[in-house]
Amino acid sequence: MGGRSVELALPIDNSRRAVGTLLSGEIARRHGARGLNDGSITVRLSGSAGQSFGAFLAPGVTLELCGDANDYIGKGMSGGRIVVYPPATARFAPHDNVIIGNVALYGATAGDLFASGLGGERFAVRNSGARAVVEGVGDHGCEYMTGGVVVVLGPVGRNFAAGMSGGVAYVFDPAQALRARCNHDMVELESVIDESDMWLVHGLVEDHVRFTGSPLGRRVLDNWEHLVARFVKVMPTDYKRVLQARRAAGRRPTGLHLVGGGKK
Repeated sequence: MGGRSVELALPIDNSRRAVGTLLSGEIARRHGARGLNDGSITVRLSGSAGQSFGAFLAPGVTLELCGDANDYIGKGMSGGRIVVYPPATARFAPHDNVIIGNVALYGATAGDLFASGLGGERFAVRNSGARAVVEGVGDHGCEYMTGGVVVVLGPVGRNFAAGMSGGVAYVFDPAQALRARCNHDMVELESVIDESDMWLVHGLVEDHVRFTGSPLGRRVLDNWEHLVARFVKVMPTDYKRVLQARRAAGRRPTGLHLVGGGKK
């Protein structure tokens, strides 16, 4: 590509499945797992995408969809960016309507997903590294998640975080409904009070607004000082224990210290 960026604009319909997979395969063949630099290829699509939109997406590729997508969006993605938003002519509020189907980000290892609207069931199931912002999810969100970051700007369905052993989720929960809908077997719920958490969430919501134009995301940013306290951090218990142990090990003094007058 000679360092140049490439942009395409194409229509799409739901008979087109796994859009972007062949492109990602060719990038992997030529450049390996590192893929391309961010923004190297941008494909802007309009319409309704079929199953597995952006599956196995490679680094350097952005798939921007004005419309909606079926199940398994971002399945196995290993980089790149997927952006989904409704047309400007839509007469509905995006955060009240489903825009992507079930089982988004299944097995994803890297990359970003921004969806201006609701996701279906099992959002980010087995996600192990991707980051995502969505405006609400159905049942079993973040199920068996092992890594990555998920920000949910709206309601979640029942059994949220079941089997979640890694990564972290931040849920905007002004109605304080999350506790009743969360599976607490492997996670803890915390208030987002840490400065690093605030910067992380704020930055992802900023990206969400920049890429999707989300009205909901814009309202959150415009009222950030008042609304940040309404985010709840969903943290896997064992993962938290590992991070605490690592931090403690990093604070320990190096070198050998013997008791009783021995060598130091």
